[in-house]
Amino acid sequence: MVLVDTPGVHLPGYELNRRMMATVQEALHGVDLIALIRDASVSTGNGDRFVLELIKQSEVPAVLLLNKIDKLEDKSALLPLIDWYRKEHDWRDIVPISALKNEMVDELLQAFLANLPEGEPLFSEDELTDQSLRVLVSEIIREKVLQSMGDELPYVTAVVTEQFLEEREDFTRISCVIVVERPSQKKIIIGKGASRLKDIGIRARRDIEELLGHRCHLELFVKVEEDWRNSNKLLDEFGLGG
Repeated sequence: MVLVDTPGVHLPGYELNRRMMATVQEALHGVDLIALIRDASVSTGNGDRFVLELIKQSEVPAVLLLNKIDKLEDKSALLPLIDWYRKEHDWRDIVPISALKNEMVDELLQAFLANLPEGEPLFSEDELTDQSLRVLVSEIIREKVLQSMGDELPYVTAVVTEQFLEEREDFTRISCVIVVERPSQKKIIIGKGASRLKDIGIRARRDIEELLGHRCHLELFVKVEEDWRNSNKLLDEFGLGG
């Protein structure tokens, strides 16, 4: 079973957003089954209808995943939401889940398997992803940045792996750049006495070493690129869509 993780669906406000939505559209028409993940703890709005229209237009079979049910004290609150979605679209299945608590995940996998066609493997058994180590390292660092920042800088950061040098079988030297749009954002990420950047690096290095299976030296730099989300040149350099 091959899972294609798309960017979140949203209205394009920057060139980056346009590219992300192009990736979503491409994915919708290149899969056998769509899984729409929806936060069950929030009310329905215009964004939900926008996403529904994308799924309807694709004409691809779809399952609905109602996530974060652990936030609902009364699970019967799911019933009106399920009823609304059933009236809007012919879903192959609707599965309430909690990714955080690992609830109903087995049922989710069964729903996938029941609605996917059988075929020859597209990848070998030891391949877990088609993403390069450089990309995985960048994503690990960006995860730590977002965890550290909370809601301060949710969408204005990118991470680029500039150097990935395997000096020995048991040691890799890595250099990455964290890109922001304004000098004030750079100060926030670095923190007083570089404390925040150091913490991001320590936590990222642990995960990277677990990924690589050996020690690594990780260097992090913060760079300001004004309005990088609207720059085709920079987006191409960062490997963000196209």
